[in-house]
Amino acid sequence: MSFHTTPSQTVGPFLSIGLPWPEGEFAVPPDSPGAIRIAMTVSDGAGEPVPDAMIETWQADPEPSETSGFRGFARSGFEAGDGNYEVVTLKPGAVPMPDGRMQAPHVDVSVFARGMLNRCVTRIYFADEDEANASDPVLASVPADRRETLLAQPTDDGYRFDIRLQGPGETVFFAI
Repeated sequence: MSFHTTPSQTVGPFLSIGLPWPEGEFAVPPDSPGAIRIAMTVSDGAGEPVPDAMIETWQADPEPSETSGFRGFARSGFEAGDGNYEVVTLKPGAVPMPDGRMQAPHVDVSVFARGMLNRCVTRIYFADEDEANASDPVLASVPADRRETLLAQPTDDGYRFDIRLQGPGETVFFAI
């Protein structure tokens, strides 16, 4: 008896069945001290918003033993239907590399959307962390002219981090 490889399936369009949960976009309760909002738009190669993507974030706790209600993980998607997503979290703490060098505060991100065979993985660094970003070994491995695609910009109500899946200004994605 021989078996053939099962064909690949795309990630969706049924992401919205069973994956979202109430308050999924909150890695921390929104009224927590230090809570920040990260607003995002996911767009395709033509620059059009992707209305049915899902964003997952995970990150280090800024104060591992002192943060109440912080789960370090959030999931946003489906509800708006316009390609706009957001998470509410805390600015993460620095994380050591295996060799002891410190990474700048960052949030890891997975993007899922219909038509994609695999998730895309990227990072959100914070544009107002100049000193930490300058010494981050992962960020330094990205060509200088592409690093801006990994920087969340401060806004009046938190940060803005847009994700471009392909085309001009494509977000840097990592092979995980």
